[in-house]
Amino acid sequence: MTTKVLVTGATGLVGREVITRLIGAGVAVRALTRDPAKAEFPAGVEVYQGDLTDPETVAPALEGVERLYLFPVPETATEVVALAKTAGVRRIVVLSAAAVTVGLDTYHHPRVEQAVEASGLEWTHVRPGEFMTNMQPVWAPSIRAERVVRHPFATQIGVPVHEADVAEVAVAALLEDGHAGRAYTLSGPAQITYREQVEAIGAALGEEVRYEEVSREEARELLKEQGGFAAANADFLLGFVDYGGSSASGSGEEPDYSALLKPWPGVRDATGKPGRTFAEWARDHVEDFR
Repeated sequence: MTTKVLVTGATGLVGREVITRLIGAGVAVRALTRDPAKAEFPAGVEVYQGDLTDPETVAPALEGVERLYLFPVPETATEVVALAKTAGVRRIVVLSAAAVTVGLDTYHHPRVEQAVEASGLEWTHVRPGEFMTNMQPVWAPSIRAERVVRHPFATQIGVPVHEADVAEVAVAALLEDGHAGRAYTLSGPAQITYREQVEAIGAALGEEVRYEEVSREEARELLKEQGGFAAANADFLLGFVDYGGSSASGSGEEPDYSALLKPWPGVRDATGKPGRTFAEWARDHVEDFR
C-alpha cells in the first residue's frame, strides 16, 4: 500500500497504538513529535520534529501525506488543517471526546472538529470517553507496594474504553472507506464500578487487591503526596472541579455526566467487533501493577 499517514500526538496513549497498527497493516507512517531524540517508534516509521502549537513546524511533515491522524490542539487547528489541505491531504481523523457528543465540551474539541469539517476534506471524529488506563498512574503505586487501593467512590459506575479500541477505530477510519462524515462515540462494552476494576486488576495479578474506601478529602491528600499525574489531576479525578476546570463545590447547576455512564456503540459500529473488557485491559497492563 502506498498510502502515507501522518500521526500527530505520536507519543501519546492513542497515537502510539495507531502507529503500531498502521505499521502492521503495511502502511507508510510518518510520526510528528516535539522531541525525536526521546521518542521510540517501530522500525520503518519516518520521524519528523514538529509541534502542533507552531503550525509552520508541521508543514514539512505534511508533504506527500494523504491521510492525517490529528491530535486536538484547538488554538491552531484551523492553520494546521489549512496546511494539510495545501499539502494534498485528503482525509483527516480527529481524536476528539465523548464530552462533545453529550454537550459537556462545547469549546475545546469542537473547535478542532469544526476546523476539519470546514476544510471540505474527508473527516471522521473519534470520540472516546473515559480511558481504562486513567486510573493506572493513580492506583499503581499503592497496588505495587501494598496490594491496596485507597480511593472513594467504590460503587461509582463507569464505561471506560481500552486505548487499543480507540486506536482500532482511528485506523479503520484512516484506511477504510465508509467512515467519512461519521462521529464515533466510544466506550467500553459494559458498566463497571471502581471496586470491580480493582478486582479485575487483582485477578490479572493472581492476587487479592484490597479496596479501602476513604473520603474525597483523604484521597486528595494521598494523591497530592503521591505526586506526578495523581497530584496534578487530583481535584478533577475526585470531583472538586468539573470538566471545564471550574469549582464543583459552589452553588449552581452541576454538569450532567449521566449520558457518559452508558455503553456507546462506536467501537462495534466502526470495527464490527465489541469493545475490549476491563478484564482484558488489566491483563494487557498487568506488568504496570506488579
